[in-house]
Amino acid sequence: MNEMAHKCDFNTNDSIDDKYCVEEVLGEGAFGKVFKVKERSGKLFALKVLKLWTIPQEFRKQLVARFDMEYKTGQIDSYYLIHSTDHGLVEGNPYIVMEFCANGDLLKWLSHITNPDYAKIGKEILFGLKDLHLCGKVHRDLKPANVLIRNEGSAVLTDFGISGDRNKRMTERNFWGVPQQILGTYPYMPPEQVNPQKDATVLPTTDIFSFGVMMYQLITGSFPFGKLENQADLILYLANGKNGIWDRKKLTDSAVGKLFSPVIEGCLKPDYKKRLQSVDETLKLMPRPVEDVAYKSKAKMVQMNMKNGALLRVMQGEEYGRVYHLNRLLSGGCRLLTMGRRDDEVKNNISIVETQSSYISRMHCTLEMADAAMQWYIRDGQWTGKAAPGNKWKHSKNGTFVNSTEAGFEGMLIRPGDIISIGDVKLRVEGY
Repeated sequence: MNEMAHKCDFNTNDSIDDKYCVEEVLGEGAFGKVFKVKERSGKLFALKVLKLWTIPQEFRKQLVARFDMEYKTGQIDSYYLIHSTDHGLVEGNPYIVMEFCANGDLLKWLSHITNPDYAKIGKEILFGLKDLHLCGKVHRDLKPANVLIRNEGSAVLTDFGISGDRNKRMTERNFWGVPQQILGTYPYMPPEQVNPQKDATVLPTTDIFSFGVMMYQLITGSFPFGKLENQADLILYLANGKNGIWDRKKLTDSAVGKLFSPVIEGCLKPDYKKRLQSVDETLKLMPRPVEDVAYKSKAKMVQMNMKNGALLRVMQGEEYGRVYHLNRLLSGGCRLLTMGRRDDEVKNNISIVETQSSYISRMHCTLEMADAAMQWYIRDGQWTGKAAPGNKWKHSKNGTFVNSTEAGFEGMLIRPGDIISIGDVKLRVEGY
């Protein structure tokens, strides 16, 4: 696929894969182009093509994998996420077919609306994030352009595949030498992802920060940390975000802004540990909408009873869908299991495949079953030897997180539904 990708640009009435007729171009980014297409039945869809012909060979495999993950994410049974209906290849370039939203993105729609119900819009966006987070995924590129409006006026999230922080890591050279798509993402990125001290793990709090920036923008018409017209503005903007310096007065000058002030304040904390930690916490601070909306949960509930054992299901990563049965991995009376990046020099009970990046340590974390309680704990790091004095504890390079909380040496109890994040891989705890 990578070697055989040819340039393919489509015009009105062109056919894609002999199934979809192009009606118009909806948008184009650094890596993809989106068309409005009509199926033979007459139904309209949005079709996104990954522009492999423009991408350097060394990045293609990783981007194709993330594009495929975007398609799979679109298969999540959620009312608040754009649904993927088909995928395939055209001239060696992957494409995804998705539902079409005639109202366009959030800013386009709002330009035609008088007195919008920001609380309703905000809650629907949060519901979409909730479904993503329950499935072990973080959007990573939440902004108005990635919120579409359905015909009946409800907000739905899109573009949850190859955009955001990991793209930035692949393409960033300097502030002004990166694709416009990445520059467009910077205003919404939390400090820990803009300039990480280390390859920081992407957590749900990343989306919480972006949500706060976006709601501030919708209500005030500007970004919270300053203007963005040139490179100097961008540098100052990012510094203000890191130091928690933002224009609170501009928000509270309006009646609507005053209502949103507590939730935006909680979202924009520069320290992710002090930020609102989950969608549920954020929802508690949201103002009541004029037209209230209830969360329509379609997410499949995990088995909450672990009396027969516990398992970890890979929700994001190269082994997407793989299941590790923890109790079955125990042997010889030992109640400890080790987990880390697959490496021939380290024998882990759970070896995570990571060939496209190196964010997981070879000795990343340890799982322990409590005596006769069928409860499992996880702690960051592993012992480096079996006998004293060579037996020293070694922490991972990126940390081990349960939901948005870091599990240190002391360890944390894990429960069904919890999401464990190690590097760029997320695993969901389930019972069976």
